[in-house]
Amino acid sequence: MRRFIPFAFATLLTLSACAEATGGGIDVIDVSGPLDRSALEFMAESIDQGAQIDQELAIVQLNSTAVLDRDAFERLADLIESPPIPVAIWVGPHPAHAYGAAAKLPELVSHAAIAPGDSELGHFQPAILGEDQARSDESIPAAETGLDLQPAIRQYIQDLDGATFQTSQGPVMVSTLTEVDGGITAKTPTFHKPGLVTRFFRLAVTPEAAFFFLVIGLTIVVFEFYALGPGVAAAVAAVSLLLGGWGVLTLPVNWWAIVLVAVGFVLLVAAHQLGGIFIGTLTGALVLQVAGMFLVDGGGQIDPRWWLVLPSVAGVLFFFLLAMPTVQRARLSTETIGRETLIGEMGTALVDFDPDGLVEVRGARWRGTAHRESGIGGGDPIEVTGVDGLYLEVVRQVTSRET
Repeated sequence: MRRFIPFAFATLLTLSACAEATGGGIDVIDVSGPLDRSALEFMAESIDQGAQIDQELAIVQLNSTAVLDRDAFERLADLIESPPIPVAIWVGPHPAHAYGAAAKLPELVSHAAIAPGDSELGHFQPAILGEDQARSDESIPAAETGLDLQPAIRQYIQDLDGATFQTSQGPVMVSTLTEVDGGITAKTPTFHKPGLVTRFFRLAVTPEAAFFFLVIGLTIVVFEFYALGPGVAAAVAAVSLLLGGWGVLTLPVNWWAIVLVAVGFVLLVAAHQLGGIFIGTLTGALVLQVAGMFLVDGGGQIDPRWWLVLPSVAGVLFFFLLAMPTVQRARLSTETIGRETLIGEMGTALVDFDPDGLVEVRGARWRGTAHRESGIGGGDPIEVTGVDGLYLEVVRQVTSRET
């Protein structure tokens, strides 16, 4: 085994060196979704790496509805306008869109194409999302863009054979075909996608995803607090908040919507604290829905869609109405704090009973139930007389002053 490891390592180095020395291939740089700094830098780095190994051609496969960083975009635009190797752009696969500054990229290269059908260029302003520019909702269908109509990347590669590209080294004619037994075929491209770390953070660069990770992370934090201490879910909350925070920092967020998220959670927690008041929980959920719908100033390019925000709000409702009460009871129902052992214990009503409410017994909060005529109000002393499912049956304890 010890001899195998260095042998395998040497083999990998050899294969890597061979790959670097080969060149002459075709790179397809595949990045979809809003173009944040990491995506734009990846595209530029991929072109430079292709030039280092003398690749024949780099094709940027584009399907992006917004550009989020001006500096990184301008560096990419300068590079593809005078590239070290031939660079083409294909807006695809169908249906693909290039909005904002992304719609300008096909103009900067010698050859560009678009997938036919519902693909389009448009929403040219704001060019960089979040900048103070007049909004433009104009869209140009694929057939009217003046770009070549190419339904598939392989066909586009084949049709580029013999095409001339302007590069920083002067005009270059590319050869995209290769001989095989019995004929000629297009060279097989090498697809390049961002690394795992970049793709991980890019999970949150759409409004609905950023909202999802933000509210789910906050919900699990509250859930863990009421479930008596951090557990496995705490790690999920940390990851969710990390992604949600990244989305908030990357996207052009309306900060008043972030305030609404906080208000929504205050209402949800208050309703739960007071014994699960449904109207309070529902109001908090409605506030979250409004916050999600207006979280990002999408400029017509990546405006949040209410039907994609709604599942996140529904998930929060599930936690507050079902998961948290159930798990809280389950964790508190131990040998030392079991419901049956509470019979005969004294406690305090935290809310007015009608006929159900919330009581505190042995320092823990429980749902309680009593007769409608019990007259138990918030702050009254109570005695536990029995257990009814998840509820403690209680009666009002008569004080010495009343006797």
